[in-house]
Amino acid sequence: MTYQTPVATATPVIVNPSHLHDPTPNGYSTAVITPASGRLAFISGQGGQDQTGALSPDFATQVELAYANLTAVIDALGARLDQVAKLTVFVVDHDMSKLGVLTENVTRIFGAKLPAQTLVPVPKLAIDPMLFEVEAVVLLD
Repeated sequence: MTYQTPVATATPVIVNPSHLHDPTPNGYSTAVITPASGRLAFISGQGGQDQTGALSPDFATQVELAYANLTAVIDALGARLDQVAKLTVFVVDHDMSKLGVLTENVTRIFGAKLPAQTLVPVPKLAIDPMLFEVEAVVLLD
């Protein structure tokens, strides 16, 4: 089902102050500004389930599918990836090797327009085999 409003045209403004550490190699921006008149969509956490609901035991596979699922929701809203203002990711048993997988996926998907992002290490998620979840705030117009 596609959200039935005109395709969104507004894009958030990315802010990475030059006197702070550059966060972009880690796959995020320091801050994102949305216009005062913009409507926001809050996308629930997307896991790495395939169309049957199955979860791979592989972390990288779950991350790739979770971002594909997130992209599908953004498309259904009539929005674009460059309208994502904020991501929150939840990682089971986070370590630096997992950060590399996340950074690779985020930079591949978002390119140079990296949204603000928070990574939250967690002991487990809603479903025991789930290793990763991503939620988003998207500027619609």
